[in-house]
Amino acid sequence: MTRLGAQVEGGVTRFKARAPLAEALWLCLFESNRETRHRMCRNGEDWVLEMPGDLRGARYGYRAEGEWAPEQGRWFDPAKLLVDPYAVELDRRFVQSPRLAVFGEDTADIVPRAIVPAPGGEVPAGPPRFAPGGLVYELNVRGFTMLHPEVPEGLRGTVAALAQPAMIAHLRKLKVSAVELMPVVAWIDERHLPRLGLANAWGYNPVAMMALDPGLCPGGVAELRETVAALHAEGIGVILDVVFNHSGESDTLGGVLSLRGLDDAAYARAPDGALINDTGCGNTLDFAQPTVRRLALDAMRHFVACCGIDGFRFDLAPVLARGPGFTADAPIFAEIAADPVLADRVLIAEPWDIGPGGYQLGQFPENWLEWNDRFRDDARRFWRGDGRAADLATRIAGSADLFGKACSRSVNFLAAHDGFALADTVSYRDRHNWANGEENRDGHGDNHSWNCGVEGPSDDPGVRAARSAYLRAMLGTLFASTGTIMLTAGDEFARSQQGNNNAYCQDNAIGWVDWAARDEALEAHVCDLSARRAAAIAEDRVAFLTFPEEGIWTGLDGEPLAGADWEDHTLSAFAWEPPADVPSRYGFRVDRGAPRADLLPPLS
Repeated sequence: MTRLGAQVEGGVTRFKARAPLAEALWLCLFESNRETRHRMCRNGEDWVLEMPGDLRGARYGYRAEGEWAPEQGRWFDPAKLLVDPYAVELDRRFVQSPRLAVFGEDTADIVPRAIVPAPGGEVPAGPPRFAPGGLVYELNVRGFTMLHPEVPEGLRGTVAALAQPAMIAHLRKLKVSAVELMPVVAWIDERHLPRLGLANAWGYNPVAMMALDPGLCPGGVAELRETVAALHAEGIGVILDVVFNHSGESDTLGGVLSLRGLDDAAYARAPDGALINDTGCGNTLDFAQPTVRRLALDAMRHFVACCGIDGFRFDLAPVLARGPGFTADAPIFAEIAADPVLADRVLIAEPWDIGPGGYQLGQFPENWLEWNDRFRDDARRFWRGDGRAADLATRIAGSADLFGKACSRSVNFLAAHDGFALADTVSYRDRHNWANGEENRDGHGDNHSWNCGVEGPSDDPGVRAARSAYLRAMLGTLFASTGTIMLTAGDEFARSQQGNNNAYCQDNAIGWVDWAARDEALEAHVCDLSARRAAAIAEDRVAFLTFPEEGIWTGLDGEPLAGADWEDHTLSAFAWEPPADVPSRYGFRVDRGAPRADLLPPLS
């Protein structure tokens, strides 16, 4: 048997786990609260055990015996129940507790048990339902569905809610090409959150890389598969936001839950043995290790083969190519490209981490898309009034300075889950993160935001009109831009997070999309923008992908703009018209003085 994890085949159930430095490994089977231990057999760096019978649905975990020497990267403690890194379903959510980090404290009562999967279950994935140039709709499953009045109460906050008619109707109305689901695998709260009465609402602190979170996806793999199928039936792709860069086991004060208790060599370490923290989350997975790359690739294959997933967005993606420094020819890129299951999937990098040389925008392989924070920042600065028209024009035209002059690989966005919601960008000058319990120190300090004269909500008609105009102008800029575009759920109707620009721990009204407070006029405007863009792409599949070097750049007076004009820092308006023989591509017009940005011909 070569596969890690648990599998049922031919009337027997086989278990296999990697723990090269363990002195003994025990399979722990649970029936109700009764635990039965079975000693596993070493096979090189792995441990294996074959149990007679079909044990599908059985709950299990591991216990490892060996040296307890954390300073040497050895965390063997048989009192700790360990989650199989290859688990695909768990029976409960992770719970943060100091006991997870105390040697000798048994944790079987608080650690999830893996569930032996049924054999089979694979579905034909087919080609991805998303193509570059389309609209990616980033959403947090729980926050997106918790307050929707047309979603049955029992389904709110779950993956299954996305398949409800009201959800699909909204996505279709927006002409969404693919939803990008923020993490759906099982995660654990950061250590400081329970004492603050808070919980991680975003999921960027995973423990098991392919086990769906039982709170978000109580129906397990079948629930995700059925939801993907429902979205596919409407022509909407599904992209998973995956966090392969670190584990929720955190720094050396964190718990022993899975990899740490089985194979701590999976974590990158400095020459002095200290954990490398290129993620800001306490540890970094070491992608120079073939076994770490194998775990990530196997997780991706699982989601494609068993759920039909169209692609992946990689959180802090430079970590995948570190060994320890970033290299553009890292093994992971070739391995994905050569994999028959993964080679045609949509691949999107968040091209930065916080380690040395961590900002790698434009440096990923030519078939990868990349989040372009330069688009976000240059667009916000321009509309705030202190950015250059030349910079904005470069971003709208596809950022050739970053991606070269082939088809743009840029994912253009104005706001994402991390940072201000789009409406808050024009309503708050400063972050307001007091609810996070860190004295407003967390989150980005410079958001390139402005408040139109009043900090926060305002009943002043002039302030409200200005904010509405700026939102329309920024969204017009986004939908006119070359490259793939991304919209975060609710920004189409001016959702707010009350000025919180780091709402990862706000599983409440701050972080949930408020469907009752929708700006329906703005939503209609965005639907019109999206329909125009989708129509152009339907007519010409490379529309909004190729850099608009041909055509005419002009001022609003219709006079062509020369090089010297772009150097004028007072330039505040410009337009672009496509060549007469390119009817599928709309032109655009930008006017900061109005403020207004339109696809041409003008919106009604």
